[in-house]
Amino acid sequence: MYIIGTGTSTPQQHYSQEEVWSAIREHPVLDTLRPRSGKILEKVLLGNNGIDARHLSLDHLDDGLIGDPDTLHERFSGAAPIHASAAGEKALSDAGLSAGDIDALIISTCTGYLCPGLTSYVLEQLGLSADTFCFDLVGQGCGAALPNVKTAESLVASGRAKNVLCICVEICSAAFYLDNDPGVLISACLFGDGAAAVVVSAEPREGIREIEWITSATRMIPEDRESLRFEHRSGLLRNVLAPEVPDIAAKHAREVFDSASKDAGIDPSQITGWLWHAGGKNVLDKIQTVFSLEDEDIAISSALLRRLGNVSSPFVLFALDQARRENLAAGYWWMASFGAGFSSHGALLKAS
Repeated sequence: MYIIGTGTSTPQQHYSQEEVWSAIREHPVLDTLRPRSGKILEKVLLGNNGIDARHLSLDHLDDGLIGDPDTLHERFSGAAPIHASAAGEKALSDAGLSAGDIDALIISTCTGYLCPGLTSYVLEQLGLSADTFCFDLVGQGCGAALPNVKTAESLVASGRAKNVLCICVEICSAAFYLDNDPGVLISACLFGDGAAAVVVSAEPREGIREIEWITSATRMIPEDRESLRFEHRSGLLRNVLAPEVPDIAAKHAREVFDSASKDAGIDPSQITGWLWHAGGKNVLDKIQTVFSLEDEDIAISSALLRRLGNVSSPFVLFALDQARRENLAAGYWWMASFGAGFSSHGALLKAS
């Protein structure tokens, strides 16, 4: 299987961390929080968290400070189809394909729920055939991109599909509000909105850099489930975000890499490009330590985190898109995602 096209989309609105803190500081909601909660917000937003700014589906930052279920659902249902479709359209164009060339559409999200799912809206927007196989994958959190593409690989390997459009979209601002829960507060400081897409195909395409999917590995660790997940409370999604997440993420990322690299008969010295999901600066720092990496090995993910924040499941596909734009060195690339579950995934790619 080959990756023949990529595309991304973000809201036009781009807010600095300083702008977010200023909006919170001047808003009446701050008076409803405990003093400690305000200090957490100030420390995370103005501290060295690896994020300069984020794209958010908010015309005004005040809109994101007090959420009710109907408003948040409206935000998701309005923005998610737009950005999923835009990313998909760019990926199709990048691959040199038309809507009629796509046999299957797979969309992952965890920040909202629609029935029918997002595939219905994206199929309509992109003009895909009514007999396109459509799969809506919900609830896999930040790690969803690689299970999404792995599903596409199964379709391609079976001969059921030649070209598959894979999309991850998260409107994290549709889960934003403020209360005294540290996980809720920190999430509001770190996450951003965006969508990313890839087109995968049974064959490489002439004139397009060859990126072959070699193998993949995954781990699902239920005993770490309570460290990172969404829960529902009072009709709202509440992000559970434990302090030990960086250690857990790095540990399982290493296990996944060791498994896949052993099967493929390669070692870390042969990797010419590392494409990491960036759960945050602390996560990237811990991964860098566990894998004994140089700064340049996490440079793509660090730069994206600085500009986008943690956009959840699309992040690693943003990294893949950036690697192609920067013409990253040929050779083996390692792409890794992880998130709720606790789940950890990796894929070995070979770029010409």
